[in-house]
Amino acid sequence: MTWDWGAVADFMPRFWDGLLVTLQILVLGSLISFALGLVWALLMRTPTRWVRWPVGVVTEFIRNTPLLVQLFFFFYVLPEWGLTWSALTTGVCAIGLHYSTYTMQVYRAGIEAVPAGQWEAATALNLPVRHTWTAVILPQAIRRVVPALGNYVIAMLKDTPILMSITVLELLGEARLFSQQNFQFTEPLTVIGVAFILIAYPASLLVRALERRLVR
Repeated sequence: MTWDWGAVADFMPRFWDGLLVTLQILVLGSLISFALGLVWALLMRTPTRWVRWPVGVVTEFIRNTPLLVQLFFFFYVLPEWGLTWSALTTGVCAIGLHYSTYTMQVYRAGIEAVPAGQWEAATALNLPVRHTWTAVILPQAIRRVVPALGNYVIAMLKDTPILMSITVLELLGEARLFSQQNFQFTEPLTVIGVAFILIAYPASLLVRALERRLVR
């Protein structure tokens, strides 16, 4: 087997297209998972059982079913109910929703780690509930959970190739299409494998550095 640099050169335009789509999925999916995960976590702390119970059932169901099944449900079933999105929008929403159930647990752990004295001080100062959360509790909780959230971003990056199953041409989708059209598999698959390493490994080092800095 010989390495064909010409195949690499031919693949690079598609590589950049796939990389752009992958980064779009990662950024938008992360934003959805961070925001929705915080909403889930706050709803799980409400005193009303009729709020906590449905939220708990929904998040457990999402967390314990495969992302691929959820993708297919969004892509093939929702259109039958009149909800038709593009493949990219479907993938972003599905991956963001899926990972929000994991970030929810991260937020819950961060909130529970805030010392009880902080809650008592807010009560003693007669702070409104909204100010207690936004000015006292959440700033401390989020600071504690940033490294864990970063780990889920890396996990999400490694799951983006699953969106190829619903016709999203991210990195792996572009490599697969190129390989099928040109009957050259080694070069494009190797290039995207190296690309994932070059993105994920520095990101993991950054997460570790943040963890060391924030735990001081």
